Amino acid sequence: MGIRGFENRLEKAVEGTVSRLFRGTVKPVEFARKLQREMDGHRSVGVNGRTIVPNHYSFGISDTDHEQLVDIIQTLTRELADTARRHARDEGYGFVGPVEVSIESDPGVRAGVVAVEGRFVESDDARSPGSLLLPTGDRVPLGEYTVSIGRQHDCTIVLADPNVSRVHGEVVPAGSGFAVTDLGSTNGTSVNGTKISGSRQLADGDEIRFGNTVMTFEAS
Repeated sequence: MGIRGFENRLEKAVEGTVSRLFRGTVKPVEFARKLQREMDGHRSVGVNGRTIVPNHYSFGISDTDHEQLVDIIQTLTRELADTARRHARDEGYGFVGPVEVSIESDPGVRAGVVAVEGRFVESDDARSPGSLLLPTGDRVPLGEYTVSIGRQHDCTIVLADPNVSRVHGEVVPAGSGFAVTDLGSTNGTSVNGTKISGSRQLADGDEIRFGNTVMTFEAS
């Protein structure tokens, strides 16, 4: 699903076929291939013994190719960041900070060629990066603060779900990562289908259900 999944998601995001959108020499699949090769080729071992890979990726393409892609650069960079997170999850890699992708024109790059440079850029604090992926596709970054979830208007994440309590739960910093806590909600909170009591430490890819709303924790 890696490369093909990237192409499928990109087609859906831009509401058109990849072949129609990329009539020039640069192909979207090359971005994903170069990204994965950069990740695999620059693996390192972190202080905790876990394999880590770069989290900042700078792509360089020709002026002509950049002009062709300018209208969908934002979508393309978002899908590439998602591809990096998925590949890291599949391979058991970790990041030292949030994943960021940029695509810039580079006069030194020929048309049809995709250049990429990966860098390790640490978070502002020592905590492993994390985010909550919402059903809408939006991401809520996590840090040294509490993220509250519920129907109440002053919650960090407001859910229009009648099965969610006014202040249903929260995600908080815990150890070197994050934990989810149920705040005595009526319908409870579950992680990967198991209802929790109190708090539960989160792992990359965990699915958290508040009422009928499911969001995913990503450790990147």
